Amino acid sequence: MTHYLFDEVINRKQTQSVKWDKTETFFGSADVLPLWVADMDFLAPPHVLDALQERVKHGVFGYTAASSETSDALIQWLYKKHQWKVQEESIIYSPGIVFAISMAIQAFTKQGDQVLIQSPVYTPFFEMVKLNERQVVENSLFLKDGHYEIDFADLEQKLANNVTLMILCNPHNPVGRVWTKEELTKITKLCTKHNVLLLSDEIHSDLIYPPYQHIPISSLSEEVSDRIITCVAPSKTFNIPGLQASAIIIPNEELREAYNKQQQKQGFFTLNTFGIVAMEAAYRYGESWLNELLLYLKENVTLVETFIEENLPSLDVIKPEGTYLMWIDCRNLNLTDEQMNDLLLKKGKVAVELGTKYGENGSGFIRLNIACPRSTLLDGLHRIKTALQ
Repeated sequence: MTHYLFDEVINRKQTQSVKWDKTETFFGSADVLPLWVADMDFLAPPHVLDALQERVKHGVFGYTAASSETSDALIQWLYKKHQWKVQEESIIYSPGIVFAISMAIQAFTKQGDQVLIQSPVYTPFFEMVKLNERQVVENSLFLKDGHYEIDFADLEQKLANNVTLMILCNPHNPVGRVWTKEELTKITKLCTKHNVLLLSDEIHSDLIYPPYQHIPISSLSEEVSDRIITCVAPSKTFNIPGLQASAIIIPNEELREAYNKQQQKQGFFTLNTFGIVAMEAAYRYGESWLNELLLYLKENVTLVETFIEENLPSLDVIKPEGTYLMWIDCRNLNLTDEQMNDLLLKKGKVAVELGTKYGENGSGFIRLNIACPRSTLLDGLHRIKTALQ
C-alpha cells in the first residue's frame, strides 16, 4: 500500500519555479506543459518537511555549518545503499554539483587544457569546460541494439592525447545507463595508465531500477579512489534541488586541499541553513519514501514504453536503467531538430529537452522527465502524440 501521494497534482505555478514559471523564457511560450528540467513534481519526503518546519519555528537563521551529524547521515547512507565506506575527512560540502565541477576544473586544470566528457551528456559538462577556457574532448557513446555503450578504443586514444581531466556521468544523464563494474574498472585503468584525474558525477546514484545496481567508482579500490573526485547530493533523490546542498568526496588529502582552496577563492563559506537540515533528514529518514518513489517511477517508465509502442511506433524508447529521465529516439520521423521542436511546442503544447542540448550525437532525440503524477505524464504523452503523429 502506498503511503505517499505521488498521484497528487500540485500547482507549482507562481512559486518562482524554473520548470513551471520560466517556460516563456526558455521556450517562448507560457502555454506549454513542462516535462523538461530535472526536478520532480512530488512533495519532498515528510521527514524532510517536518525537519524544515521545526527549523523555521526556531526563527533564528544565522550562519550554519554542516556538523559531524550531517556527515554521519551521508556516510551511513552511502554505506547502506552502495556499500561504500567514506571517511568524514574526505567530505567537502558544495552548494551544487555544477558549481563543484567548475571548481574542480579550476583547481586541477589550467587554461587550454583538455577535459574529456562522454556525449550525449548533461549540458553543463560542456558549459563548465568552455566557460573556464578549457577544451572539450568528446568520447561519444554509441547506441547498439537500444543500449548505449562506451567506445573504449576511442576513449584510450583520447585519454592518451594530453587529456588532464575526465568527467564521468554515472548514472548517465540523459541516456539512463548505470555503468557496470567491468566498465568502471576499464575506465579507472585507462585513467591511471594515462595519468588522467577523474571526476564522477553521481547525483542520480540513488535512482536505480532493479536489477541494476549503482557502483560508486571510487569504491572499486583504495588505490583507485586516490585519483577520483565524487559528487553526490540528495537533490535529485529527494526533490530538494532548490535547497542547494551537495557533497564532494575526495579521499586524497592533497587533492582535497587544492579543491577546498579553490572553493574558498570563490568566497564560498558554508551551506545554507535549510540545505543542511534537509540533507541530514533526507539521508536519515528518507529511505521508505525513496523505495515507493522508485516503484512509482518504474510504472511511469512502463507507461511511456507502452504508450509510445501503441501510439507512436516510429519512435524508439531507450529503456532507462536509472534516473527519472527518458531518452527517446525520434530519428525515424525524418524531421530536423528545429521542425520537431516547432511541432512539440506549437502543435503539441509540450516542452521537453531536445537531444541537441547534450551534444551533436543527441540530434534526433528528446529527453522526457517522467517524475510527475501519472495524469500529468499521460497528458504530456498525448501532447507528444498530437505533435508527432
